[in-house]
Amino acid sequence: MNIDPLLKALADALHGEGPAVELSVDEGGQPVALTIQTPGFDDAAVVVRTSGSTGTPKATVLTVECLAASSMATAIALRGEGQWLLALPVQYVAGLQVLIRSLFAGTRPWAMDLSAGFTPEAFTAAAQELTDRTRFTSLVPTQLQRLLDSPSAETLAVLRRFNAILLGGAPIPPELLQAARDAGLNVVKTYGSAETSGGCVYDGVALEGVEVRIDDDGRILLGGDTIAAGYLEGPDDGTFFEEDGIRWFRSSDLGELTEDGTLSVLGRADDVIITGGVKVSAAHVQAELEKLDGVTAAFVAGVPSERWGQAVAAYVAVDGVAAEAIHAQARTAMGALAPKTIHADVELLMLPNGKPDRIAMTGKLESLHQGE
Repeated sequence: MNIDPLLKALADALHGEGPAVELSVDEGGQPVALTIQTPGFDDAAVVVRTSGSTGTPKATVLTVECLAASSMATAIALRGEGQWLLALPVQYVAGLQVLIRSLFAGTRPWAMDLSAGFTPEAFTAAAQELTDRTRFTSLVPTQLQRLLDSPSAETLAVLRRFNAILLGGAPIPPELLQAARDAGLNVVKTYGSAETSGGCVYDGVALEGVEVRIDDDGRILLGGDTIAAGYLEGPDDGTFFEEDGIRWFRSSDLGELTEDGTLSVLGRADDVIITGGVKVSAAHVQAELEKLDGVTAAFVAGVPSERWGQAVAAYVAVDGVAAEAIHAQARTAMGALAPKTIHADVELLMLPNGKPDRIAMTGKLESLHQGE
């Protein structure tokens, strides 16, 4: 993959020598840098779309200042700058940030070949091309899971050579994290979004210059110099705001802070399902399903129901187990909280950036449940 044109366009935008850009892919699947107009945002450098996992993607405007703050904070947290391996789509913030951090560090990133999708073989070949002694990469949980499923000696060797593997974009199964650390990998859990210039909380701890607090309704608020300038399309209904000179982003995630300031993400604010007048946490049901024999991952949503108002439904990734067997296990383990409808497949439906395709899976579950 030739990323030189992308790097040049990004460098020009960061130095004020070119227009703001948005990274995308052409009809042939090759990454391209598109110039984009940003009326009302004179200091815009990059526009990046949110994943759209819960609705229409939003064009998020990132400035030189917030990108620089994010890059510096990342270098401080990782204790140095180095060479990055690009293993994620460039049109999303995690992939974009691999290139941005490389530009600020003055190092040349290496891009793996994603034309045939993500494979352990392609990742290993790309990682073997890295030349710097200090090495980093960003992955999503499904990618790391594939790398650790019966890994070759060569794959384990290149994984262990990374000074840090940033892991985020979706919930991380505890078993995966443990397996990675048992294999000798330095995995750093990240939390953030396009609106925060990517990951801004590492292993539950806010990066340098980032502030975290919990709103009265339990939502996570993130503040500081890494926060985006806003959405290109217009008003954001209070998603971004300023308070005492600090710019804040109101996320859609629920969380809690320990006394020492460590953040735990509890799930999305819209993941509460009201079924028969009872509030059920989709995140809790998901966690319980993932404990069942044969279930490798789960997605839980509320679907319309004539009887219950909403019914709990689940899309589960399974390893050789039928939906009926999962349903029986769930009823035994969870009783009345067990999903009324379960669809089993070999894996969850995912977006190109590695996040669960919530819209597609919810649509499938609604179709199966048929409003009962």
